[in-house]
Amino acid sequence: MKNLLATRANPDVSSALAGLFPHDTSDQAISFAPGSPNQQLFPVAAMQAAFNTAIDQAGAGLFQYQTAQGNATLRQQLADRIHKWGQVTTTADNVVLTVGGQQGIDLVAKALLNPGDELAVETPAYIGALAAFDLYQPRYHAVPLTTDGIDLNALEDTLRRHPKIKLLYTVPDYHNPTGITMSTTKRQQLVALANQYDFVILEDTPYRDLGYEHAPLPAIKSFDTQGRVIFLSSFSKILMPGLRTGWLVADGDLLAAILKVRLASDLEANNVVHAAIAAYLTANDLDEHIQNLTQHYRRQRDAMVHALAAYFPEEVQYTRPAGGFFDWVTLPADLDAGELLTHTIQPQAHITYVPATNFYPNRDVHNALRLSYSGLAPQAIDAGMRRLGDELKAAIHATHPVV
Repeated sequence: MKNLLATRANPDVSSALAGLFPHDTSDQAISFAPGSPNQQLFPVAAMQAAFNTAIDQAGAGLFQYQTAQGNATLRQQLADRIHKWGQVTTTADNVVLTVGGQQGIDLVAKALLNPGDELAVETPAYIGALAAFDLYQPRYHAVPLTTDGIDLNALEDTLRRHPKIKLLYTVPDYHNPTGITMSTTKRQQLVALANQYDFVILEDTPYRDLGYEHAPLPAIKSFDTQGRVIFLSSFSKILMPGLRTGWLVADGDLLAAILKVRLASDLEANNVVHAAIAAYLTANDLDEHIQNLTQHYRRQRDAMVHALAAYFPEEVQYTRPAGGFFDWVTLPADLDAGELLTHTIQPQAHITYVPATNFYPNRDVHNALRLSYSGLAPQAIDAGMRRLGDELKAAIHATHPVV
């Protein structure tokens, strides 16, 4: 049957999302692989009440067909929220509710990319975005990150050499997978480059509320003067991923194109869930809930950074995230994090993580790894990092003997 399949769906070419989280049945297993929120922090009772409120208020009409953009009350609440916390002036008419942030990425890719179109991505890049973009068969241009976000000098050099780049993808806040945050200055300069070189920016920011040291920075969208920035976020990290609710802000032709492909994809948003979220936001203080989340996740981040300093070999480098769920570790160039995981670290230490190769469009970088601390207690983080650090020391000293 393979000759009947579309090229983009060829099962012989694995998705970037396939096989990321190997299963370890050992009772000693500790996984730093999945970037899952801590389910103990989910506001289950409040959300249950919100579903009941939404049903009581709307009755049977809540379950009728609605619109492609989604619940109008929730869209207005989100427009107000991004104005307050991101300095973006927009309206409910510019907000589109999606099935998680992942559908938002897919809708943007579907609306903009033809096979062979040129796409710039910061690297390392979010795996889910690469999986979505891969289906539209773009020509990738990888742009490295620095400690304060995408390398704008490298980006402009790439734009000069490849003037047909039409889309740039970035995660500016507590980046997945590195934890890096783009500076405010770079956000403004990035929009200026987009205006100059005529490309669209997809600003994917599901972690922007989860800062442990400062309030959210102005969104890249706040500097948009030509309607060429698409802002994308999600409730998965700040409420519950099972709600499968993301949202984007777009303008003009971009908004029209996204709505067109949305109609063909699934006709409309999930109005029942979105009405419940709107009821939750009306009855509860989301910022207070987020403050509780950040207090918990800050302790986990602190445990991770402390363990990196205490247990990891001096030959490695790592980031120090100011928010979000992730830390990025770079090994000596001759080590392969995937090979180590498969042949040594998982079978011997029962520790798992996500190797670097998954985060690069050409799968050509191997000497790094992503660690997630969001789903683990500080004690488990400390124990797992001690074991992982010992394995990395042994691997490094085996290839770089101490004289």
